Amino acid sequence: MTEISSPYISHPRIMVLGVQPGMPPFRIVEIDGEVVGAARALTDVLTVAAAAGITVHDLDDPDTVRWVGGDKLTWTR
Repeated sequence: MTEISSPYISHPRIMVLGVQPGMPPFRIVEIDGEVVGAARALTDVLTVAAAAGITVHDLDDPDTVRWVGGDKLTWTR
């Protein structure tokens, strides 16, 4: 059986992974599938995106950013 790919599945350029242990805790940020840095706060995600030439207008837009293991306000385990 073949899989049918849907044109409606979003593949955002920015992915913020779950909270990792550390002092302070942090989240890994990927852009286009490549690890580009660690974020300790929401502003770090915006800074990393801007450095990659990506302007983020809405952090809640799943076509722009995918939050894994919590939302944009999840920064502790």
